[in-house]
Amino acid sequence: MPNADRTEMTATSSQAPSAARARAGAADPTAPTRATRSRAHRRAQWTAWGFIAPVVIYLALFYAYPLYKNIDLSIRHYTVRSFITGDAEFVGFQNFAAIFSSSTFWPAILNTGLFVFVSIAFQFAIGLALAVFFFRNFRLSGLLRALFLVPWLLPLLVSASTWSWMMNSDSGVINAFLEAFGIGQINWLTSPDWSLIAVLIANIWIGIPFNLVIMYSGLQGIPNDVYEAAAIDGANGWQRFWRITFPLLRPVTAITLLLGFIYTLKVFDIIWIMTRGGPATSSTTLAIWSYQLGFGSLLPDFSSAAAVGNVLIVIALVFGLAYARVQRRLEA
Repeated sequence: MPNADRTEMTATSSQAPSAARARAGAADPTAPTRATRSRAHRRAQWTAWGFIAPVVIYLALFYAYPLYKNIDLSIRHYTVRSFITGDAEFVGFQNFAAIFSSSTFWPAILNTGLFVFVSIAFQFAIGLALAVFFFRNFRLSGLLRALFLVPWLLPLLVSASTWSWMMNSDSGVINAFLEAFGIGQINWLTSPDWSLIAVLIANIWIGIPFNLVIMYSGLQGIPNDVYEAAAIDGANGWQRFWRITFPLLRPVTAITLLLGFIYTLKVFDIIWIMTRGGPATSSTTLAIWSYQLGFGSLLPDFSSAAAVGNVLIVIALVFGLAYARVQRRLEA
């Protein structure tokens, strides 16, 4: 046989299996096609949206829509009638200008700042100290730690009412205790000098368990090997705390302070039940002022109340963004 014919037959025979495999692949029903891959991709997308949809709906109904309505309230002049009919006049930033020029604005800002930062400072310091104390796991530590959770578990109505009774000027147990040591009577709830201090004491007492639980959980995440190495190097208890415990608790500390700030910024129940923001404006915070404007009189000013609420939202947003920036720096 000539060489040319032999070469042609060899090439033909080598191409035959490839063509057969191609026909087999086209005939194989299990081989993936472009349409099958497209359907699988769409199915995966719909599955992902199915999981995301409840969260999106929840955020839209309970966060985005109320925020939109609050902004709409603050840039219109709403009365009781227009609130029902929905034909309130658009006034722009007039409501914000009115609250900024009000004589109550700066006292409310000052009281809010004092209430928030003093509460957080004492709650965090006492909560951290108790967490370190209970972390030793001594006898009855679990029982005592559970008892410290009682203020956190009680309804705020009960806690505030109890503190109001304890701080009553005439029959309160706190004044009776002070008088037993020769200290005069203090008008906790009716004196402009003491009303803010009274609600601060109650709020600090309520917030300590939250800080205790979070910081105790953070302590459990610190390896014991670090403390053993520090003890071998001769570090005392105070040095171990400042050089090991506190730095390693930094991420937990940041989120604890942020959550405490946001919660304390909008505290309403305790102050309203104990002092109603008085006497005068001595214990009026932004949250109390917003409620007083919207529901504290026969002629409610819904628009100004919403404007004060938006100021609270902006303050919380600023601190939230600051927290996110600090976290990025810590992770870098």
